[in-house]
Amino acid sequence: MIDKRVKNAKEAIAGISDGMTLIIGGFGLCGIPENSINALVESNVTGLTCISNNAGVDDFGLGLLLQKKQIKKMIASYVGENAEFERQMLTGELDVELTPQGTLAEKCRAAQAGIPAFYTPAGYGTEVAEGKQVQEFNGKMHILEHAFKADYSIVKAWKGDHAGNLIFKGTARNFNAPMAGSGKITIAEVEELVEPGQLDPNEIHIPGIMVQRIYQGEKFEKRIEQRTVRKRN
Repeated sequence: MIDKRVKNAKEAIAGISDGMTLIIGGFGLCGIPENSINALVESNVTGLTCISNNAGVDDFGLGLLLQKKQIKKMIASYVGENAEFERQMLTGELDVELTPQGTLAEKCRAAQAGIPAFYTPAGYGTEVAEGKQVQEFNGKMHILEHAFKADYSIVKAWKGDHAGNLIFKGTARNFNAPMAGSGKITIAEVEELVEPGQLDPNEIHIPGIMVQRIYQGEKFEKRIEQRTVRKRN
């Protein structure tokens, strides 16, 4: 019987070393693999390139890695409300590559499917297109985007089984679905780990073939992002 279980987050991230490229699931604070990120913080690994939609907030998720200067480069869609991310970007301490959100998702999905590159109209005529191949399709200009190449992909799911099959819940599915299988090794952190056969095959979002390691997280804070733009009267 296929069994991809590991004991905990520390064992799940074993092998991640300085200078590696990681794809991290989640959208803001929704569906982030927080136990795995906390384990990375404790490991003191440095020089990381992190690919994620954004970096959450200062004191949670990827913000914790930024606080300890463990991330060398962020490839993301936007800064969000992470003040430390913004500070490091503006001072040049952090190398930042901003990517259109749909393009970021497709670069993950392409890696997942084994597709090396694809054309998209998103970003044409902007800084995003600088240095990239341009091609016209049906009278519209497109730029060539290459699939991501990452050492590890770390995702968060609601339920999973020993074989690595995953089910996401609600909006926490977000970037986790295309990011599973997009790295050489995929680590899945789940809220509930069940026996093989307990998941309805018709409800599985990601098959176990995309996952190499799986474990049940110990604690999930489920924070909500809130941004205040002006003082209340």
